[in-house]
Amino acid sequence: MTDDRPTRRDLMKPVQLLGFAFVAAAFAGVVTLVSMGFFQQRTADEAQSALVLALVVAGISFIAVLLIMALLLLAVDPAQVAKTVDKPVLLPDDDDEPDAGTPGIRKS
Repeated sequence: MTDDRPTRRDLMKPVQLLGFAFVAAAFAGVVTLVSMGFFQQRTADEAQSALVLALVVAGISFIAVLLIMALLLLAVDPAQVAKTVDKPVLLPDDDDEPDAGTPGIRKS
């Protein structure tokens, strides 16, 4: 009586979600530091303002990535993950064909 369907928790564990958001935030912070010239010869005030801005950008990107990934996980139906698709995805199902008597739609 085991249920083989994956749950949302199995799809993306919370630690993986936080890790992905942290990596994206660190990347955004490093890019901000490099673009502000933090690693060059700057005065202490310029370096401090670059560091503060990088921390703000990193915090915003952490929250944004965490929120976006969580919302995208809500859109995934766990039962549909393991199901194989053997037909084009954008074509309608065969049982959804319109009636022959529907005006304006021709069957070929």
